[in-house]
Amino acid sequence: MLSHKKSLNILKKTNALLEGHFVLSSGLHSTKYIQCAKLLSYPAKAEVICKSLANKIKKKFRKIDIILAPAMGGIIIGYEIGRLLKKETIFCERVKGKFTLRRGFKIKKGSKVLIIEDVITTGKSSMECVKLIKKAKGSLVGFASIIDRSTNKTLKIKKKIVSHLKIDVPTFKKNQLPNDLKSISITTPGSRFIK
Repeated sequence: MLSHKKSLNILKKTNALLEGHFVLSSGLHSTKYIQCAKLLSYPAKAEVICKSLANKIKKKFRKIDIILAPAMGGIIIGYEIGRLLKKETIFCERVKGKFTLRRGFKIKKGSKVLIIEDVITTGKSSMECVKLIKKAKGSLVGFASIIDRSTNKTLKIKKKIVSHLKIDVPTFKKNQLPNDLKSISITTPGSRFIK
């Protein structure tokens, strides 16, 4: 199993974990920003973390028929975990704002489905995936992610989460910034604002 410290080092070396002053897509300010796509752009480093996550998944969930990943963030991690666990892996994507199975992907009735994401923050995307599983009459095994940065207050998922790493990412409203954060210039990361 990969230690917390070694995992953090990999995330920092690949710029998947940045420290500074960030405005997140939620509009909240934070001292940390996580972008797993940066980790996944280094396959050899990502493989080390994915192997560790795959081992945790095997210990926690006995039977998985299929892996479902939400696009975009979950596609690569879903593929890699599917490869390691030797499981069929599909993804859903947004059509008119709602997650949909396309490209001939299906969840067979009675299938045991594991949802995989890169980062779980609120669990909103994962809970949208649950609707697809229920609609197909499959059964949810649980949720997995490289990073769980949720808090008990924000998380919509209440059980069955496995993550490689739990990271506390403090967030602040614009009018409640601590003094040390006020003194650092703002970076607006992420893909939500890319046109």
